[in-house]
Amino acid sequence: MKAQQHVMFVCTTCASVWKDGKRVGESGGEKLFKQLQQLHQEWELREEFAIQPVECMSSCNRACAISFASPGKYTYLFGDLATDLASTEVVAVYECASKYYNHPEGLLPWSERPQLLKKGILAKIPSVPASTSISRSKETLIV
Repeated sequence: MKAQQHVMFVCTTCASVWKDGKRVGESGGEKLFKQLQQLHQEWELREEFAIQPVECMSSCNRACAISFASPGKYTYLFGDLATDLASTEVVAVYECASKYYNHPEGLLPWSERPQLLKKGILAKIPSVPASTSISRSKETLIV
């Protein structure tokens, strides 16, 4: 089995109901994760692109959130996802993940993303260079 280098993170804390400082019942993020996990079993990239629940991605005001990440590629964070996606929207998430997987730098141009992931982008984070040399000048920091 090939090592999984790509990961779709799904925030399972998103859209939680809290009472007396404790989460009550199933969160919207947990529901979203289960939905995405079902299709993951049938996805052609399931061996190369893991799906992983995470506690919090600090996008509470833009819940529910997912991200695509891989070493040497941009990391994308998407929010504003419904807790109960239509089946076509779940498929769209995986089509976008496939585009991310196939691009050497993980770039997802706005025009190539499904409608669902066009407006809800929260971050596009550059990859960390494999080797870094830091040069300091008065005006810039170059990595």
